[in-house]
Amino acid sequence: MALMVERARRLGWILLKAVLRFSFMVINNLVAIPSYVLYLIVLQPVRLMDSRTFWHIEGVMFKWLLAMVSSWGWAAGYTVMEWGDDVRPISEDAAVVIANHQATGDVCTLMMCLQDKGTVVRKMMWLMDHVFKYTNFGLVSLIHGDFFIRQGKPHRDKQLILLKDHLDKYYHSRDRKWIVLFPEGGFLRKRRETSQSFSKKNNLPFLKHVTLPRMGATEVILKSLGPQQENGSLAAGDATRSASKSRGLQWVIDITIAYTKAKPMDIQTWILAYRSPTVTHVHYRIYPIKDVPVETEPLTNWLYQRFVEKEELLAHFYETGAFPPPKGQKEAVSKEMTLDPVWLFLIQSLAFASGYMWYNILQYFYYVFF
Repeated sequence: MALMVERARRLGWILLKAVLRFSFMVINNLVAIPSYVLYLIVLQPVRLMDSRTFWHIEGVMFKWLLAMVSSWGWAAGYTVMEWGDDVRPISEDAAVVIANHQATGDVCTLMMCLQDKGTVVRKMMWLMDHVFKYTNFGLVSLIHGDFFIRQGKPHRDKQLILLKDHLDKYYHSRDRKWIVLFPEGGFLRKRRETSQSFSKKNNLPFLKHVTLPRMGATEVILKSLGPQQENGSLAAGDATRSASKSRGLQWVIDITIAYTKAKPMDIQTWILAYRSPTVTHVHYRIYPIKDVPVETEPLTNWLYQRFVEKEELLAHFYETGAFPPPKGQKEAVSKEMTLDPVWLFLIQSLAFASGYMWYNILQYFYYVFF
């Protein structure tokens, strides 16, 4: 009897917490997103006079909005442990980020772990499934210049043309640096069976923890944004920042996301926090752009090899609870990514203050004109 009472009490607390968190996040969205839009409407004269300054301001507000989303998970005890290469020294360079995709929580995880990487979040561009366009954050991403891609064979060729046009129009003009995509083209649970069947028919590696990547978007990005080709690969740029801007992409950053006990985090969990506090592990590996082939067949082999490596990394992690050490080292080093609670509080306070301000301004104009 006592056990049943304890379980009922625990369930009641989880439900109450979920309702309170959901209510807060609805209000958070209702004040933050309209404020972001209204600020940018007011700043349109700045866009006409100095577009670089306008997109700088937009990027700062975009980073703040992503920090709010990060704070939802961080406040629930959902933290990130980082492994592998240090990406901070290249945070100002142009790079393409390829990540494995298990659930909607992957996006939230990246929003969190990239917050302390200089101007990365402010200047990044996302490639995401078109369904995200219809979420609460869709309007923000649309304004920021992210690209929503429609999956499936009937749409593939047209989407790649639209992607190239999008990159030509927005990547350089809005001073973007990192472009993030999930080459698998869908969640692991949805694509695994199809991928394994394809691998078996074509004598390709059999993967359990990731799926074989799709090539289209990656190839378009590398050909559109990469530096001049040399011998079938992308040429290396100089180390200076000015050269980085003129020579295009400088790096490919391979991110592998691993969840405790192989249980992916979805966005519902991130919002409602019905799962106990847990740590998500993120592994970084950096490749100079000169090592990346650009022709279709060599690039396909190169990208397949990256996902074979991801498979090995994840298999090791799920077996041992840690990623393997880099070659030549005996032990892998990890670091917990932390968010500054004071900074998060100030951003949330600014969002609610802005919401209150815009409410009063709009109410005033309503009474004046109606």
